Amino acid sequence: MLDLADLGRNPHAPEFGDYGVTYVRHGKARKGSPPKRRSVLTVWDWTPEVLDQWIMHVRPAFSRADSLALWPSERAERIALSPLDARFGLYRDALNLDPGLDFHSLRRSYVTHLIEGGWDPRFVQEQVGHEHASTTSIYTCVSSDFRTRTLRRALDDTLDAALDPTRRAR
Repeated sequence: MLDLADLGRNPHAPEFGDYGVTYVRHGKARKGSPPKRRSVLTVWDWTPEVLDQWIMHVRPAFSRADSLALWPSERAERIALSPLDARFGLYRDALNLDPGLDFHSLRRSYVTHLIEGGWDPRFVQEQVGHEHASTTSIYTCVSSDFRTRTLRRALDDTLDAALDPTRRAR
């Protein structure tokens, strides 16, 4: 449901230009409530280039001149989730990937990449619009390498603190 107008500048991250923030107007609502609005901040330096290429070169081939949709379809004003899921499934199957993967897996992957990239868990929770950290943790599937590095860092910090007399509690 994103429109071109839902992309904007983030004054705290001018390096992203016109693509520093995405305003989500149609987020998942609580039962009986209107859609939850939030802002999703751009975090990766390659994002503006990809969005600019889509908007300037690819999107015009699909959209009607009066369309505001960020993701138009050649048959409708905007693409629906079911065709995205279907196409994703075709690619998944052609690549012999796990049949449990679906388009929503990209959202779970985003959460995992942010966590493994060292982003604050509260920031990640806000990015995906979760009210509770427990919901975000369900989305996170960190690698065994990440778990090993995290454990090693914690053990090394503990050992360093134990051996360094200046770090001991007084």
